[in-house]
Amino acid sequence: MLHLRASSIADTHAVAAAVAAVSRSGDVIVLAGEMGAGKTAFAQGFGAAFGIGEPITSPTFTLVHSYDLNAAVRGIRTMHHADLYRLDRTSEVADLALGELAEFSGVVLVEWGDVVEGVFGDHLTIHLDQDPDDETDELTLDRGRLIDVTGTGSTWAPRWNSLRNRLAEFTC
Repeated sequence: MLHLRASSIADTHAVAAAVAAVSRSGDVIVLAGEMGAGKTAFAQGFGAAFGIGEPITSPTFTLVHSYDLNAAVRGIRTMHHADLYRLDRTSEVADLALGELAEFSGVVLVEWGDVVEGVFGDHLTIHLDQDPDDETDELTLDRGRLIDVTGTGSTWAPRWNSLRNRLAEFTC
């Protein structure tokens, strides 16, 4: 597990870009954390790293937003951004076919995916929390965040050192 600290949204975007740099087609990345912890900000930084120019918003009501990349990067042609906050049952998650979206030249970011994490097989979990030691006004969106990164399964093992090196400046 990697323990990181991002002192701003820009840092959160930089952490996301580092993860994007080692991501490949078929990856599932679970974004966990309380409301307002920075899951969507992470997705925005991740998408920006792939050159997605359109606004990336939380798909809370539509469940999945898909963004086509202008050119394939490490086999990735589409970034899918899912939000499971409103789902109540594992069967509803299965109906979204997120694994299949990843298989077809995609990478899938799943907000609130930690509640059904076991259905994803190999994946990376990014757990974000607001930094309790950050003295920024609570109404400000640009708060510091504590970020834990955990790989599950064998697909992240060969990329782990590269990921750790890219995130070294944010390590706690």
